[in-house]
Amino acid sequence: MAEAHQAVGFRPSLTSDAGEVELSAPMLQEIYLSGLRSWKRHLSRFWNDFLTGVFPASPLSWLFLFSAIQLAWFLQLDPSLGLMEKIKELLPDWGGQHHRLRGVLAAALFASCLWGALIFTLHVALRLLLSYHGWLLQPHGATSSRTKTWLALVRIFSGRHPMLFSYQRSLPRQPVPSVQDTVRKYLESVRPVLSDEDFDWTAALAREFLRLQASLLQWYLQLKSWWASNYVSDWWEEFVYLRSRNSLMVNSNYYMMAARAGNAVHALLLYRHRLNRQEILPTLLMGMRPLCSAQYEKIFNTTRIPGVHKDHIRHLRDSRHVAVFHQGRFFRVGTHTQSGLLSPRALEQQFQRILDDPSPACPHEEHLAALTAAPRDMWAQVRRSLKTQAQEALEAVEGAAFFVSLDSEPAGLTREDPAASLDAYAHALLAGRGHDRWFDKSFSLIVFSNGKLGLSVEHSWADCPISGHMWEFTLATECFQLGYAADGHCKGHPDLSLPQPQRLHWDLPDKIHLSISLALRGAKTLSGNIDCHVFPFSHFGKSFIKRWHLSSDSFVQMALQLAYFRDRGQFCLTYESTMTRLFLEGRTETVRSCTREACNFVRAMEDKEKTDPQCLALFRLAVDKHQALLKAAMSGQGVDRHLFALYIVSQFLHLQSPFLDQVHSEQWQLATSQIPVQQIHLFDVHSYPDCVSSGGGFGPADDHGYGVSYIFTGDDVITFHISSKKSSTRTDSHRLGQHIEDALLDVAALFQEGQRLKRRGLGEDDSGHSRDSLPCHTRGSRAPTTATNF
Repeated sequence: MAEAHQAVGFRPSLTSDAGEVELSAPMLQEIYLSGLRSWKRHLSRFWNDFLTGVFPASPLSWLFLFSAIQLAWFLQLDPSLGLMEKIKELLPDWGGQHHRLRGVLAAALFASCLWGALIFTLHVALRLLLSYHGWLLQPHGATSSRTKTWLALVRIFSGRHPMLFSYQRSLPRQPVPSVQDTVRKYLESVRPVLSDEDFDWTAALAREFLRLQASLLQWYLQLKSWWASNYVSDWWEEFVYLRSRNSLMVNSNYYMMAARAGNAVHALLLYRHRLNRQEILPTLLMGMRPLCSAQYEKIFNTTRIPGVHKDHIRHLRDSRHVAVFHQGRFFRVGTHTQSGLLSPRALEQQFQRILDDPSPACPHEEHLAALTAAPRDMWAQVRRSLKTQAQEALEAVEGAAFFVSLDSEPAGLTREDPAASLDAYAHALLAGRGHDRWFDKSFSLIVFSNGKLGLSVEHSWADCPISGHMWEFTLATECFQLGYAADGHCKGHPDLSLPQPQRLHWDLPDKIHLSISLALRGAKTLSGNIDCHVFPFSHFGKSFIKRWHLSSDSFVQMALQLAYFRDRGQFCLTYESTMTRLFLEGRTETVRSCTREACNFVRAMEDKEKTDPQCLALFRLAVDKHQALLKAAMSGQGVDRHLFALYIVSQFLHLQSPFLDQVHSEQWQLATSQIPVQQIHLFDVHSYPDCVSSGGGFGPADDHGYGVSYIFTGDDVITFHISSKKSSTRTDSHRLGQHIEDALLDVAALFQEGQRLKRRGLGEDDSGHSRDSLPCHTRGSRAPTTATNF
């Protein structure tokens, strides 16, 4: 979600003095190290491989195969065609009384070899099947006979009960696109936002790049793609995230909303328990095509450790406590006893003990966490002092399963002022007060005094769908499985034998007091500069859009183009994040939503001489183009990750490329992301709309730009989260929100008018209205903003 800001800002980290030293290693050595890191990750997953490496077969299948061979041998049949006799000859001769044992061992060895060969064949077959992407490129709603055959074969080779990591060895590697195709697509994407003169200059740079440097850089990428698990993901994590020296607050983290507390910690730990046991089902597109699950491994027990020139991610195999912050004090709360996970009522008791603790915060302890919002070089230097002076307390925080902030202020939707309360809620989750979040943790659970809660998520370890999946499970479990007693407490009984939460004590040396003050000042400045606006669009939702056989995401993206043009009077490069988890260790790709077709549609909407049917025809062309770009990006044929990887190779080789420099100096003034709803089977969203997450948001990618995220809440509501910077005179989050609402209604009115004209042409009475009809709205009119329950 927040990756657009990091993608824009990664380049300075490459050109720093330290960066040049680190990038002076030979390119082949870096490729070798990338592959070595891949193999180390595979070895670290040994236990998962032990459980799932035999997939699609199971360990019981070996026993079945061994028994069948023994039975055949008993019936004096030799299914090995003499191989078992050869194996017996190679085994030690233990005497006549052990002759039968030699036969059993020979059968076991033959069964193991045959079993392994069958499994390897199944792996290869499934990988070849999963490399087919024709299903993704087909028109919306159409399924060819070839795709149906492919789906049937995938079902056969996938087995009946896959676990979370079962498909990892069968996922194909992300392909390296043709460099000529990438450059062509790039030039096509920038044409709508460049003048003729600027475009000609950019095209000339592209031609020079293709002639002089592209083939060499492409060769190195091809080599890496053959050796490492993914040709771009490890560099994306390192250079875009871990080498960034900016504050994590607003720039890298993002937030998610919800409406309850109490059982949330217990539900999160239940999710971790299921994750460790691989009881979470793998995510499947179309119910068949698995996505990579590698990012799930670092949800819990993970901290981003600051370094002077580069951060690193520290992940622990297990952690039996959470770190809790309340009124400037830090606590260590155990989550397990010898008998297992603490009950929700016991956890509530421990949190209540913290709330009732009257002890004050120590000097400078209250604002200590502001250091995690400071520039990374500064925080890395200060952390060295903390590690020697307050090692136990620092380890308790960084080694926790996750961070919990018990906020002393209320937040969330209020009936008195719903619009302002939602905006304040979003701002509190994204930035807080600058010193009440440990931004280095993989995620922080923020619990407000009125029971509302939310997440603040660090971005480097995984992307939004992963934390979103966890959050959906947490909310559903907290609401429908755990529940509350009649008196409002968590169900169950307190455990008075539990020890008090451990207060963490920080021996803060005097020399870091100034650093804390500087970090707090910077965090407050950054927090105060963010303008957040959240609004639920309740006039229609995805059910209305799907009735016209359109992609919901493409519909909203075209409305965003119209809204931005009305807000700024011009077009801009637009960043939409989509996933590449169809491939092993894939992360994200950029969809450049501002296309020539989208611009033609927007200009037609603003031209009073254009008729609604003309606008509608242009809108459908724009949607089709967006869908083509989205599907290409998902299938590994996007533009930006390939150009990013080419740029990294050029830096290692110390090759100057004006074209790549131009590409990576671009500013994304509109960064967008859809938050997916992934587990609709958990509960009925129509019957329990208040239990659905309202999504989340992120900071803008540019000082004069917008960050926009949206989530389809049920069938009839779209919730938007908009951010911008107050310091910019060109942006206003509330103003863009109104333009988005108007644009959505204007586009929807095209379809209503088209439906009316169609009925009239058929001679039908068009006076009736469907149950999904919209409030009266014509192109360019303004509809009142409404609020709905969160």
